[in-house]
Amino acid sequence: MVDSQAGLARDLQMTDGQYNASLSIFFVSYALFEPLTNVLLKRLRPSIFLPLTMLLWGIVMVTMGLVHNFSGLAAARWFLGMTEAGLFPGVNYYLSCWYKRSEFGIRAAVFFSAAALAGSFGGLLAAAISLMEGVGGKHGWAWIFILEGLVTIIAGIVSYWMVHDFPDEAKFLSADDRRRVLRRLKEDQQSSAQHEDFKMEYFWASVLDWKTWAFATIYMGCDGALYAFSLFLPKIITGLGYSSIRANLLSVPPYAAAAILTVFIGWLADRTGQRGLCNIGVSFLGIIGFSMLLGSGDPGVQYAGTFLGALGIYPCIANTISWVGNNVEGVYKRGVTLGVSFPSCHPCSEKKLTYRRLLSDGGT
Repeated sequence: MVDSQAGLARDLQMTDGQYNASLSIFFVSYALFEPLTNVLLKRLRPSIFLPLTMLLWGIVMVTMGLVHNFSGLAAARWFLGMTEAGLFPGVNYYLSCWYKRSEFGIRAAVFFSAAALAGSFGGLLAAAISLMEGVGGKHGWAWIFILEGLVTIIAGIVSYWMVHDFPDEAKFLSADDRRRVLRRLKEDQQSSAQHEDFKMEYFWASVLDWKTWAFATIYMGCDGALYAFSLFLPKIITGLGYSSIRANLLSVPPYAAAAILTVFIGWLADRTGQRGLCNIGVSFLGIIGFSMLLGSGDPGVQYAGTFLGALGIYPCIANTISWVGNNVEGVYKRGVTLGVSFPSCHPCSEKKLTYRRLLSDGGT
């Protein structure tokens, strides 16, 4: 077995199967807990739930740098999926309760494009931290988890003073501003402008609604391509003859281009109200890009295909989220629907282990 995880598999004495299992177990807990997290976000308030989520997954991330075997890593990955499950759907649900339908798309796009850019530059950070091999008796891969976890903990603590609650209970708004926000939402015919107590019937209304599963199916098509792209991009780039820091640098441009188009499509879909057509249009770019990856053995053509692949995937993710938020009413029903429709969407977190494959291929 090639040591493809910056020494992680070797040091924990894991087989390829165990390494893949540690990757996969994250998705199980993430998908199980995601539909419930938006209910908790509403019950606990965003100013409590979102910082707490970040704090907990930061702690779990630190423990990943302290494990000594496969069992410890698998357990940490399970809890990482559980604690991260609330952030991505929670932030989008939170935004959908503040803005009109025609304003939500570009904000969801900006949020998701930021995640794409952070993920691309995360490889460079991981490459730098891995040079701490032996410091404090810890391996380089352990320091990646520990330091990134500590940064997340700090961000979670600081965000407590930066995240505000829903419009009807936001304390930073004056009485006039609160009425203005609520009036805009009511004019947009959004029930999120009104207070709503949780009832189990809202949960079942979402689960039994055919649109929930239709959107989940649409999103599965987007998400499958997303993970295929993000997990294999390092391998594609190393085929160009580069590795380590140079390969990470080459991974940045496709993500940057995708981030720009994601924001543009978010703006365009808001202006036109045709989110489905926008999805169809950019999907053709993805089809062309993946065809280039499959049909050519030339590394240059494949690298060009990564640009089109990214351009065809990332805008669809954010646009589909906005599409769902625009078509589901009721505060709790929308929260559950967003959770059910978008399981296992946290592209940056999976790269934390995938980077280890790129870091140890040798060369700079």
